Amino acid sequence: MEAAMNQSFRPSVPLARPESDVSAGVGLVGLAGLLVWLFVCRNWGSLAEMIGLPGPYTPLAGPYAALAAILASGIPMVAWSLLVDRVHLRASTGIDWSSPRPLHEMLPVSITKIAGLWATWALIAAIYCLGRWYWRGNYYFAMQLLGYAAPVLFLGAVPYVLWLDRVLVQPRDGAWHFGAMLIGREAWDAEQVRHHLRGWAVKGFFCAFMLSIDPLGFMGEVKADYGHLATDPVTLGNVAIEFMFMVDVQIAMVGYLLTMKPLDAHIRTANPLLAGWVSALMCYPPFILMGGGNVLDYHQNTADWAFWMAGHTKLLWLWAGVLVFLTAIYAWATVAFGLRFSNLTYRGVLTNGPYAFTRHPAYLAKNLFWWLQTLPFLATTHSPVDAVRNTVTLGLVSGVYYWRARTEEAHLLAADAKYRAYHAWMAEHGAITARFVRVGRWLARRRPVGTPAGPHPAE
Repeated sequence: MEAAMNQSFRPSVPLARPESDVSAGVGLVGLAGLLVWLFVCRNWGSLAEMIGLPGPYTPLAGPYAALAAILASGIPMVAWSLLVDRVHLRASTGIDWSSPRPLHEMLPVSITKIAGLWATWALIAAIYCLGRWYWRGNYYFAMQLLGYAAPVLFLGAVPYVLWLDRVLVQPRDGAWHFGAMLIGREAWDAEQVRHHLRGWAVKGFFCAFMLSIDPLGFMGEVKADYGHLATDPVTLGNVAIEFMFMVDVQIAMVGYLLTMKPLDAHIRTANPLLAGWVSALMCYPPFILMGGGNVLDYHQNTADWAFWMAGHTKLLWLWAGVLVFLTAIYAWATVAFGLRFSNLTYRGVLTNGPYAFTRHPAYLAKNLFWWLQTLPFLATTHSPVDAVRNTVTLGLVSGVYYWRARTEEAHLLAADAKYRAYHAWMAEHGAITARFVRVGRWLARRRPVGTPAGPHPAE
């Protein structure tokens, strides 16, 4: 998981860890807003009665309360980014607020860009319509929401683009080039079009997925019974784990929705590597291979940790604590992104929080969690074949995440000199990463003479 990419050069190691493009405060205020809203929803009955609102006096446990949680976390993050970090003034936004152009001068450019955006969204809508999986299960709720949002998105794009193009340094971006390609009256850049379509493919795929699962975790936490948690390590562990996953989904959803240049949270590049897309998409429906009896399903004839440790109270408490800790690291890795979480994209370099210890804290924590939660080497059938099969299969799943990490690093190393500096610094000084690198170097030194050299872990 921690091996770095094979590069033709080894950049010099900076003296200090590069500064993160996202401050810790962004994610923390988003988490605070989410917790406040969760408290309100859980206690809505008593709060509504206290201030004299009409009933029913029950918790707010519906899907729209979960969607409101996106606002509860997103608004504080936007406010912090603009008022404290002042991200809108960064050169990386591509915006020059000091000299807006006249509207009439930019109108032809804006019209072409709007045409490109509308065509992009129509293409995404067509894919939604054709994808059978989008119209069943949890996805159906996401399709309803996106259907309600579509008119607002299409119409809202007009004033937004007209306003933003006046201050963009380079208003002819990927959306403009896609529009120019469709209109056919001006020269356009094929690479810009590919960049534009890759970025919107990420948003179209993951926004639908996140909206489909977003209400489930939040509603579960609103309804959760905390009454007997102190005496039951299994229940406490499971509730805490679900809470961490809920935090991850809520903060990530904000990140997918707010890919905006004035917030410096836009997509700089989407991963151009086919291997990056394959390794990522096989971890999500409808392509997921890790469940439902698919080829990487490691759950066959297994039970979870609580089953195997039943009756051993101290061990249950210890195991629950470790699992909660790992999911807390996983959630922290998402919170640290603030407004910029997204798979398969480069939206700035993150070097603080858990990313000060390892380049891939979420992948590392997630995979350790799966091994300790499932214990695949123990089978309820007591069959050694089942135990070996499940252990090997989970090993392959971890291999997929190692592959994802490598493709993500390849993308970022090619995209940004700052990431190359962070990558080099972590290889020498990262509390976890550097140890993996040293083990790789030691193994490389012990390789027999004449053995072909593979990718060097320190490169």
